Amino acid sequence: MTADSRTTVGLLHPGDMGSAVGATLLAGGARVLWASEGRSAATRARAREVGLEDADTLEAVARASRVILSVVPPHGAAELARAVAALGFRGLYVDANAVAPSTAREIGRVVAATGARFVDGGIIGPATRTKRGVTRVYLSGPNAMEVAPLFGAGPLEAVVLDAPPGAASALKMAYAGWNKGSQALLAAIRAFAIAESVDAALLAEWKVSRPDLPASSERAIHDNAKKAWRFVGEMEEIARALTAVGLPPAFHEAAREIFARLSDYKDTTTSPTVEEAARRLRSRGPSRAP
Repeated sequence: MTADSRTTVGLLHPGDMGSAVGATLLAGGARVLWASEGRSAATRARAREVGLEDADTLEAVARASRVILSVVPPHGAAELARAVAALGFRGLYVDANAVAPSTAREIGRVVAATGARFVDGGIIGPATRTKRGVTRVYLSGPNAMEVAPLFGAGPLEAVVLDAPPGAASALKMAYAGWNKGSQALLAAIRAFAIAESVDAALLAEWKVSRPDLPASSERAIHDNAKKAWRFVGEMEEIARALTAVGLPPAFHEAAREIFARLSDYKDTTTSPTVEEAARRLRSRGPSRAP
């Protein structure tokens, strides 16, 4: 598969990261379809801005596409794969979501049962639409080399792992387990310090002993509050991945709770202050799952 063949790719769905994927596929010469049915006005605007072709329905995307690339919040990855499989898709299905290796392999079995081929993917880096080299999509499985040329231009770069399906997802789980898990811990520690009235003293100590942490703890809240709802399922997948290899999942079960308590900031226009987020984090009320 080469970009010159004008491969038709179905992109499900053009959220922040999906839009970056779409920009990359278009830059590589692919025809990129998406399904607007049931999607939000914000998603429609992103798709128009990037230049994606609206096929209206998932059925139309599945019928016209040689490749389907799934980029959705992890709690929706398996459901989307089942929906595509139910439509009889027989092309190449790429799951590029933040899911546990076992989830990725199950998605592979679901799509293979109806005749599709499967590639496991994991995206590491920010949702940039312009700067190449800061975000990578890792691919694994016997069909991974067939997908890589689609990422030959544009902001995302493809890295093929010489490994079976599940490896790309495992790498994503390891990376996000530290990256987002440590941010959840920093947010919790700031909330604790504020509750005990030692926040100023903690920041002063960090400036001496860990000068990176004051700014990092601010970013842990400011950069994540509005998208915390997306990380709830991701922490669940990381906990599942750790459990599968005999490691304790409690770190990321707690991180899941941290992000769940911030999930009401979804769709807000401004990030909360650290103090406001700290009050929300100390709430003992029920967590809101996506």
